[in-house]
Amino acid sequence: MIQQLFRKVKEVDIGLAADVGTLQRLPKVIGNQSLVNDLCLTARKLPSAEALSCGLVSAVYDTREELMAGALGLAATIASKSPVAVQGTKMSLVYAREHSVEEGLEQVARYNMVMLQSEDLMKAAMSQMDKSSPPPVFAKL
Repeated sequence: MIQQLFRKVKEVDIGLAADVGTLQRLPKVIGNQSLVNDLCLTARKLPSAEALSCGLVSAVYDTREELMAGALGLAATIASKSPVAVQGTKMSLVYAREHSVEEGLEQVARYNMVMLQSEDLMKAAMSQMDKSSPPPVFAKL
């Protein structure tokens, strides 16, 4: 396996505290304050296997070709979904990162109430009911 290294927080090496949101976001992403302290205070390189095990990345590939195939496969899967649903999901994930669970539930309920009128919902529901039909084709946003 090709050993990729991530240098996530370099500012401490140049006499600064990270000031672009890293110190505020990284603890929420990793969920392990001890590891965050380690990375932020030492500026050490984070091996890809460790980044995978702590949840900083979702996959690690052995070669560049496998990486490209994996990325393009993931992109194709996402592109086959309703753009309305994908956009709403992205917005809700970002909102939930900075708000309570209750606030996140309220936000996504409001979003989905508006999207009940979406043509994508009808297409997806019809496709789910008729398992023999081809997957739905959604309009671009």
